[in-house]
Amino acid sequence: MALPSTVVIGIGNILFKDEGVGVYVAKYIEENFDFYPAIDIVDGGTLGFRLMSYYQSYERVLILDTVSIKDTPGSIYNLPAKELLGLGAYRNTAHEVEVVEMLEICSMLEKIAEVSVIGMVPEDIDTVEISLSDTVKTALPAMAAEAIRELGSKGFEASVKKGKSLDSIIRSYNAPTMEALHG
Repeated sequence: MALPSTVVIGIGNILFKDEGVGVYVAKYIEENFDFYPAIDIVDGGTLGFRLMSYYQSYERVLILDTVSIKDTPGSIYNLPAKELLGLGAYRNTAHEVEVVEMLEICSMLEKIAEVSVIGMVPEDIDTVEISLSDTVKTALPAMAAEAIRELGSKGFEASVKKGKSLDSIIRSYNAPTMEALHG
């Protein structure tokens, strides 16, 4: 059986509130949808330069992340990699810089996946808290829907499964961290 040709990677640092939206959206999709044909879903956290292996191993890479664009918090963007390369304003956090730098490096290689980024404008990436602002939390299902729409445009069918609520997903990231701090 062949490996999935597509990977969805949630990027971000969950320790800085909305900075982790990509990670939460990836987990939300993983917990609440099945795909045919199968896809891989990865919690990329702050992988940075280690993203290169995904760009070279898969036919398609869909990155879920924040985007540092001057717009209303909660706004969602679907950006093909070629547009992202020229979007200097995207580079506002450490992992955003690494995502774009990896795309630039990989664009010179013989084999690179078709890469798209679905990103949301964050409201708060400064507060140290494993959570999301109300604005971003409200917009998260729309970001997940945009990711599913993008996958659908590539021939993937999503079916809803009984999964987890967004609040329970956020709590699941919070609990192990708090235990580690106090344990």
